[in-house]
Amino acid sequence: MEKLTMTFLLSRAFVSLTLRPSSSSISMANLTTNAKSRLRGVVFDMDGTLTVPVIDFAAMYRSVLGEDEYKRIKAESPTGIDILHHIESWSADKQQKAYETIADFEKQGIDKLQIMPGAAELCGFLDSKKIKRGLITRNVKKAIDIFHQRFEVIFTPALGREFRPYKPNPDPLLHICSTWDIPPNEVMMVGDSLKDDIACGKGAGAFTCLLDETGRYGPDDFSVTGLHPDFKVDSLSKIQKILETNFDLSP
Repeated sequence: MEKLTMTFLLSRAFVSLTLRPSSSSISMANLTTNAKSRLRGVVFDMDGTLTVPVIDFAAMYRSVLGEDEYKRIKAESPTGIDILHHIESWSADKQQKAYETIADFEKQGIDKLQIMPGAAELCGFLDSKKIKRGLITRNVKKAIDIFHQRFEVIFTPALGREFRPYKPNPDPLLHICSTWDIPPNEVMMVGDSLKDDIACGKGAGAFTCLLDETGRYGPDDFSVTGLHPDFKVDSLSKIQKILETNFDLSP
């Protein structure tokens, strides 16, 4: 009887231990395997991540949609407006005018283009560890080319919105992983948009890091969208420590 009671108690203890929720997938992986997850590639968003945000997206959306339509869509989509997806259903002429308006705003952004503080240093660290780096943006390829030329920090592959389907669809990230011959679970997606960058990374099965400089996102946003980034930082300069602490960075 004493032996039976002891077995029962041990079984309950085991069930309690295995069902206890972990604070993150990373900590649970380290707890159960005593080994860090491998990381061999990092993919970045461009506007607002690698570059200082200068495009007035609210003004762009108002110009494309009109004030009334902008307010209606914004009320229905509190986490953000997917302007590219929205105009896909429009007539060819209306789409053309919308793309011209978007291009005008993007050109203004290119004229004021600045590299994000910490971006060059982080890229240097990745290079020192032989970690590949790619880029996915909903901007055009011309903007990527200007970024490469102006700051001499090159990302390969670097995909603009000419690659379809674009973010938040995971296909661009999966394409980069395939090009690198690296599985998505050994890659991290870094970006400043929960609905585009984190959704893309999660959909592909990659690690995700949300850059939130201003504290724009909180627990309610994660709950509403069902998107929970693996990491959240307010500066690119903090990502190096995250990589060194949580991942095996060996080539």
